[in-house]
Amino acid sequence: MRFGLAASAIAIILLVLPHADHQGYSYELNQPWKYPLLTAEFDVPILRDSTSMKVMQDSIERTFVPFVTKSDITETDNVERFRALIADTATTAQVDVLTALLKETYDKGIIDQDLTEYINKEHGKKFRQMTGDDEATREVITLDATQMLTPGRAFTFIDSAYSARHQPAMPELSPGIIKALNISLTPNVTIDSINDTKYRDQEFLTVTGAMGVIKTGQRIVDRGEIITPQIYTNLNTYQEMMETRQSDRHDHTYFIIGQGIYIAIILIVLYIFLSIYRPRFFSDIRKMTFLVSFITLFTLFAILMFENVVQGLYVVPFAAVPVIVLVFFDSRTAIFALLATIFLSALVATYPLQFLFMEIIVGLVATFSIWQLDRRSQLLRTAALSLVCYVFTYFTMCLIMEGNFSQFSWRLLILFVINSVILSFAYILILVIEKIFGFTSAVTLVELSDINSPLLRRLAEEAPGTFQHSIQVSTIAAEAARAVGANTTLVRTGALYHDIGKLTSPIDFTENQHGINPHAKLDPVTSARKIVAHVTEGERLALKHKLPAQVRAFILEHHGKGMAKYFYTTAVNNNPDKIIDKKDFSYPGPNPQSVETSILMMADAVEAASRSLQDYSPESIDKLVDNIINGQIAEGLYKESPITFKDIETIKKVFKQRLATIYHTRVRYPEMNKKTATATAEQEKNQNQNQS
Repeated sequence: MRFGLAASAIAIILLVLPHADHQGYSYELNQPWKYPLLTAEFDVPILRDSTSMKVMQDSIERTFVPFVTKSDITETDNVERFRALIADTATTAQVDVLTALLKETYDKGIIDQDLTEYINKEHGKKFRQMTGDDEATREVITLDATQMLTPGRAFTFIDSAYSARHQPAMPELSPGIIKALNISLTPNVTIDSINDTKYRDQEFLTVTGAMGVIKTGQRIVDRGEIITPQIYTNLNTYQEMMETRQSDRHDHTYFIIGQGIYIAIILIVLYIFLSIYRPRFFSDIRKMTFLVSFITLFTLFAILMFENVVQGLYVVPFAAVPVIVLVFFDSRTAIFALLATIFLSALVATYPLQFLFMEIIVGLVATFSIWQLDRRSQLLRTAALSLVCYVFTYFTMCLIMEGNFSQFSWRLLILFVINSVILSFAYILILVIEKIFGFTSAVTLVELSDINSPLLRRLAEEAPGTFQHSIQVSTIAAEAARAVGANTTLVRTGALYHDIGKLTSPIDFTENQHGINPHAKLDPVTSARKIVAHVTEGERLALKHKLPAQVRAFILEHHGKGMAKYFYTTAVNNNPDKIIDKKDFSYPGPNPQSVETSILMMADAVEAASRSLQDYSPESIDKLVDNIINGQIAEGLYKESPITFKDIETIKKVFKQRLATIYHTRVRYPEMNKKTATATAEQEKNQNQNQS
């Protein structure tokens, strides 16, 4: 599974990475070039920039004289059709006159709507026509477009000419003749698509073609130079040619292999750290799945932002990586996750040095600012600190790279602000991760530790003695956890819930008894089973109320595999000649698996035993703490815990101090002498009477 996670991460990141085996450049029009001098690695054609090209193309469109073709067949066919249509309705004289006028109209030229729009333009007064059937006789002639007519204007011309020249000798045009004329007037002058496209493309070629060449080794742009539209076009051409040339090169495969090895090395280092220093995380597939998936998805987000947003890499809140990982793991794992994510994202960074310096500093500050996230307001503080660090490191890099602030960008400061705002909403992502992976954050633990929660309120009402015991245990356990650097919030919450199993039968436990002890009439084995059962009953209640696994661990492990010693000792004393089976008096366990549950085991036993002390002198408290914890060590209850002897000594010291504070000797108030009290009362009475 772990190998599969790493392999999947490498494959996914490689799939999304831009595979250009040269430095990618990020630049904007009318902004300074921020990189060193760029020279051409090969000949680069100089193309017109888009603005100039558009102006020239518009100019060509306005001044271009279209090529047309004049169809004699159209004229002949329409004249013959007209004769046939009016043969039965017109006189011979009318036919001859109208046919002559129709031919005259076709000689002028009848054009379609598109050509009509052209000649209505300011410069549209001419057409060109290609004559000749072969190369030797082919010639371009110019036609006067002002005399050409549309079908409508052609009919008007014929009607006017007929009326002016032949009235009253000729009769008026009948509806049948008018209809025949309209049918016979179709355009004979149309666009010559072949020659028009050919000559139009030739003129456009002067615009789209290269104006010159940037020779190999010549300058394209230098540092600080403003990127004009022409330079912008040259850079685009250079980038496109570079990508095309590289796609044809065989070493492109080696470039991808190099990227894969780079990603693999980073993940291997992360795996080595986890396997050596955090084996409990490395062996947990669920946590490994989250960690690798989170780093991979964050890297993908960074790559996509880089490709789709100018300087988008600085919008990505990399500081959120250690903050979120810290919530579910620890600070050292959070820092390694930060480094892995940043080094993976550096594959696409325009300025790798600047990117690594800024993001590592900001990420570390964010990690140090949140030792333990248990309030949402802490994220606002972290976001503010991140913004300050971004600004400070950016100014530093400006001085290092430029020696001044000439390349300072207000846009980048705005991106830093957006970055910090996104970071402040990391709390939402924490909640989503909790639901998906079943983790428990410190914020959730704080909510669970509210004594007004249903389960704790029930404990306070039904088993008040147990509730007070849990409060005391949580107080001293949390103090000890803070002293040894353990998870204080987790210990406090686990301590509050560790005895909820006693809700099944509160009266069976000493702290809830008021003069009546049900164990007086029970044999030791039965009593021990009732006492031991509060662990399994606590687990059942915890599952019913959906308490997190981390909290349930305190319920199961706070007695480990120890024994109910009181009843075991009673059974041994009552049966001196009988071998007593320890299993009947043993808790189900397991023994503490973490520093936090180990602290609770110590605090639970010490607090319970301290209630039976007759003398609360420092010496008796010290002796009590030492005896109980040393006894647990002798029983081997901490063999499975990562707790150290140094931690245990620190915990003992904290317990002794806290118990001495709780049970400190109070000042005995003196009693007033009766005679003195009476005399004082009389004196006050006389004073009051005198005042009246």
